[in-house]
Amino acid sequence: MNKAYKYLFCLLLMGMGVTQVSAQQKEKAAEQKVVADERGYIVKVGDVAPDFEMTLTDGKKVKLSQFRGKVVMLQFTASWCGVCRKEMPFIESDIWQKNKDNNEFVLMAIDRDEPLKTVLGFKEQTKITYPLGLDPKANIFARYADREAGITRNVLIGRDGKIVKLTRLYNEEEFAGLVKEIESQLKGK
Repeated sequence: MNKAYKYLFCLLLMGMGVTQVSAQQKEKAAEQKVVADERGYIVKVGDVAPDFEMTLTDGKKVKLSQFRGKVVMLQFTASWCGVCRKEMPFIESDIWQKNKDNNEFVLMAIDRDEPLKTVLGFKEQTKITYPLGLDPKANIFARYADREAGITRNVLIGRDGKIVKLTRLYNEEEFAGLVKEIESQLKGK
C-alpha cells in the first residue's frame, strides 16, 4: 500500500473512532463479561433481581419492580420442558394454592420464547392456575441465566428486591427448601 493510501486509511480509522486497545483495557472488558455459574445462572443470591416488563397470557402487562415489598417467585418454563411439566403440579399445589390469597406473595411463570397460542395450550395441559407470562426471544431469561442454559429454574426474591434462593431442575429436597424459604420470607415481614 503506498503512503497516500496508508494515510487515508489511518484517517478513515481515526474518523470511525478505531484506536488501539491496551492490554489493561482488554483485561477490564473481560472482567465485566458476565460468567454463568455451574448451573447456568448469571445472577446469585444477594443480587438485586434484574427488572423486566412482561405481558401475561391475559394481556396484562406487569413489571417486576411493581412488586417491591412483596415476596416474588419466578418460574422459568416452556411447553417442551419435561422437567417443567413434572415440577409445575407441585408449584401449583405446594406453593400457589397455599399462598395465592396472600397479598404479600407473587408467583409468575415465565414461558421461554413461545407464542401465546402454545403457552395457553401449555397452561391448559398442566392445569396451572398461577399467572403465566411471555418471554419473546428469551430476553427476560437472559437477565437471569446464560441464554443457552436450560430450564426449569426458579428465582425467589425477597421484599427488598434481592434474590434469596435459586433452584434448577426439579429435585424434591431442593423444592422442599424453596417451599420452606417462601414460608420463612412471608413470616419475616
